[in-house]
Amino acid sequence: MLKEYQRGVIFRLGKVSGVKGPGLIVVWPVIDQMKRVDLRVVTMDVPPQDVITKDNVSVKVNAVVYFRVLDPVKATIEVENYHYATSQLAQTTLRSVLGESVMDELLSNREQINSHLQSILDRLTDPWGIKVTMVEVKHVDLPVEMQRVMARQAEAERDRRAKIIYADAEFQASQKLADAADIISTHPIALQLRYLQTLTEIASEHNSTTIFPLPIELIKPFLKLVKDQE
Repeated sequence: MLKEYQRGVIFRLGKVSGVKGPGLIVVWPVIDQMKRVDLRVVTMDVPPQDVITKDNVSVKVNAVVYFRVLDPVKATIEVENYHYATSQLAQTTLRSVLGESVMDELLSNREQINSHLQSILDRLTDPWGIKVTMVEVKHVDLPVEMQRVMARQAEAERDRRAKIIYADAEFQASQKLADAADIISTHPIALQLRYLQTLTEIASEHNSTTIFPLPIELIKPFLKLVKDQE
């Protein structure tokens, strides 16, 4: 009796005579032999692997592989133990692919690396009748020294962005001040209006001391008179 997700590879006198199932099947004693094959998706953990990246950073990486049997006959006669073979192939492929990547790619392009691993494993396991549907890198364990270096790098990058933003704000403010100066030089009355606005702002603070800006044009005649008398 074979379940819905099982198939039976029948060997008759040592030769494959076909695949049967699911349901009730008849196997002749002595001359027939049956090998059960599970067609469900298998979730396999890849043990942590020590990997040296392209930029000579030592990391420990683990992953998970999802695969299923598409051809029960190939999975039975082409490989002795397809579970063990797929596991070993996943470990070696993981070390090989990640060893060709730099640390920044390993941390930022995780989806692209997963797709590359899946395509390689699927191609290599195809002769065994195995379909690798997904590969996911689960965890990248960085050395403590590298974590400190990356933290300093991130802090320096944030400082750089803050200085650029501040400098850009200062540049924009200087442009606005230059435009305002051009307008005031063209229209001197605008400076008087600015004086009045400043007095209004000071008065709204309820200060005991009020500063009144006096235009230099108002005292120029007095200065000239004093100079003539001398």
